Amino acid sequence: MTHHSLLSDRIRQDFPILGQSFHNKPLVYLDNAATTQKPVQVLEAMNGYYQTINSNIHRGVYAMSVEATRQYEAAREHVRSFINASRVEEIIFTRGTTESINLVAYSYGQKFLGPGDEVLITGMEHHSNIVPWQLACERTGASLKVVPLLPDASLDMASFESLLSPRVRLLAVTHVSNVTGIVNPIFDMISAAHAHDIPVLIDGAQAVAHMQVDVRDLDCDFYCFSGHKMYGPMGIGVLYGKYDLLNILPPWQGGGEMIDQVTFSRTTYNELPYKFEAGTPNVAEAIGLDAALNYVKSIGLQRIHAHEQSLLAYLKQEMEVIGGFHFIGHHPGNSAVLSFLTEGIHFYDMGTILDKYGIAVRTGNHCAQPLMDALGINGTMRVSFGLYNQKEEIDSLLDALRRARALFL
Repeated sequence: MTHHSLLSDRIRQDFPILGQSFHNKPLVYLDNAATTQKPVQVLEAMNGYYQTINSNIHRGVYAMSVEATRQYEAAREHVRSFINASRVEEIIFTRGTTESINLVAYSYGQKFLGPGDEVLITGMEHHSNIVPWQLACERTGASLKVVPLLPDASLDMASFESLLSPRVRLLAVTHVSNVTGIVNPIFDMISAAHAHDIPVLIDGAQAVAHMQVDVRDLDCDFYCFSGHKMYGPMGIGVLYGKYDLLNILPPWQGGGEMIDQVTFSRTTYNELPYKFEAGTPNVAEAIGLDAALNYVKSIGLQRIHAHEQSLLAYLKQEMEVIGGFHFIGHHPGNSAVLSFLTEGIHFYDMGTILDKYGIAVRTGNHCAQPLMDALGINGTMRVSFGLYNQKEEIDSLLDALRRARALFL
């Protein structure tokens, strides 16, 4: 597959933001793991909602409200089919992965966690899949256990097996590391956990835009992801949960939409998914997410994956030719992320220099301080790809890296 079979100029034209210049250099946007740019199709879908059918959903009998409700629920059905959930009621709209994990930590924790219980996470989690569990453990008296990492930044699977004790009430693990791009063996982890009757939550924020995710095939109990990392808007995310499990969990927030009957003595709750969607939802954002899923499907996840992998392989190969870079947790089969350190140059300095060349990369701990501590470093440079990146952009990055090294060394 050539670098250009996917990236016709037409696709780049769908992302007007990429046509900008900074410091008199054309923008090279390589921070897609933090957030992706949005195609005009997404922006127009959201604009169209606000210009034609802006109204509160599920409550109005008038035409605009009925149409807005239809589009919002169509988005939910589209998410269901995109991840192959069994029923539409298993799709809860949230503000993003972080809120999805917090919802489970609160509701599941309230029902199932107590003193002596354990929640198992891993040493490579994003802070969003650490802190909610710490809070749940503080509330309930449970304790947090962590699967350690091997020196190559992958999970210590022998330790994982030994930590699956009868005390573990939940395993929460990232599908793909946002720092290294390591793709965890979650099929094996889910089946091992299920053999001990332990439910599993997967943080899929870094997976859904880069690979096919089938929640029924995985058999995970919860799966979380964000719209803004898959070419959709910020402020919308998804919590998938198995119907029977979601059904027995208590609500997380109280208010409109999540109620059935309210009296001052007691309230009964709405059925799924509305039990977990208190208040006026992000209707425009859900419609934007629907458009983003259409966009990704129109190109095809396999083509996107192949394209990103070719860029990743090219970048790593050329950086090895230049020399002086230390790759963090890079393995064959990693997702579209490359984390590295440059000998003799601090990552913040390097990031600042690259910005002068119009190149946007991430520097720092990437909201994964425990991972950095485990590897004995305090941050990295991170390059992360999206479907609109091109080989020419990698060449611009390589040129800037060479110049930066010449400046310092």
